[in-house]
Amino acid sequence: MYMPTLDPKTVGEVIAEFRKKKGISQEVISGLADIGRTHLSAIERGERKPTLETLYRIANALDVKMSDIVVAIEEKLEE
Repeated sequence: MYMPTLDPKTVGEVIAEFRKKKGISQEVISGLADIGRTHLSAIERGERKPTLETLYRIANALDVKMSDIVVAIEEKLEE
């Protein structure tokens, strides 16, 4: 039976797109989200998947709703 999985590369790409649209560096977002810059970088490269807590912190740092990020991830997965 096929079990779909959440592609970490897609998650990272969406988070990076939101960050770049805001014109904010990884350094600033990671500081606002209280996570390490290298951790954020690994998430954006798809090497790590964020926990819900981390995604929530990133969304707050980006001043967007976490659900907006999730919807964008879902849309990208459907492409």
